[in-house]
Order: sequence, then structure tokens, then C-alpha cells
Amino acid sequence: MKKHLFIYGICGGLLIVLLKVIEYRFLVIERSIEIYGGLIALFFVSVGIWLGLRLTKNRVVVKEVPIEVPVEIRVPASEPFVLNQAKLEQLGITARELEILQLIAGGLSNREIAEKLFVSENTVKTHSSRLFDKLSAKRRTQAVQIAKEMQLIH
Repeated sequence: MKKHLFIYGICGGLLIVLLKVIEYRFLVIERSIEIYGGLIALFFVSVGIWLGLRLTKNRVVVKEVPIEVPVEIRVPASEPFVLNQAKLEQLGITARELEILQLIAGGLSNREIAEKLFVSENTVKTHSSRLFDKLSAKRRTQAVQIAKEMQLIH
């Protein structure tokens, strides 16, 4: 019985050694490029961290920045806003286009404008496109700026 147990143990040990050799072959020999690449990457990361710490060791600059309390400045309105009706008629801007221009100036997206006016998003895009053509603008912000300069919106 002890002899069979000893032979069984030797066979199990040989089997474990065989499996370790196969594992070694699979991991080290077939994956050697990945292992070498990882070791080289680890080396350069270590050298980079070490070099970065050495170069910035004595160069820490601490600067106190005073916190400024915002001061509210009130500027009295010189004149109330008056719509330039002549310019509006000259450009041929409709009431709906003006309404969309005011909403664009308020920062609303096409989808938000469509929901607010109960129209489709394509309708808003069409009005916006016609409005940009009439104002000779390429972008929404440019259209708002031109409209403010022409006193079409405030």
C-alpha cells in the first residue's frame, strides 16, 4: 500500500512539474515580447518619476492670491430700449423671426425655442436661417451682436 501511495505521489509531482513547464513555455516563451515591453515600460515610468521628482525638488513656488470680494456696480440706464422699427422693416424681419431672435439672444437652443413656441424644430431652423440671411450673419452669436447694434433687440 505504501509503495502504491509513493508511486502515486511521484506521478502527481511529475504531472505538476510538467504543467509548470507548459505554463512557463506559454507565458515566458510565447509572450516574451509583451513581458519585455512591460518591463521596459516599467523602467521608463520609474526613471521618469524619479527624474521628475529630482528636477522639481527645490522649485516649489507657493504664491498667495488674495480673494477679492465682488463689488456690485450699478449703472443707471441712460435711456429705455426703443425698437428700431425702420431697420426692422428695411430688413424685412417678420414678428416671428424677431421673436426667435430674442429667444436666441436669451441663450435657448433650437429645441427649446421649438418647445416654447409650440412649433417643430425644423420651423425654428428655417426662421433662423432666413434671419441669418437678412442680418448677413453666419452664426447665432453674430446674429445677436448685429441685432443689438441695429437696436432690434436689447
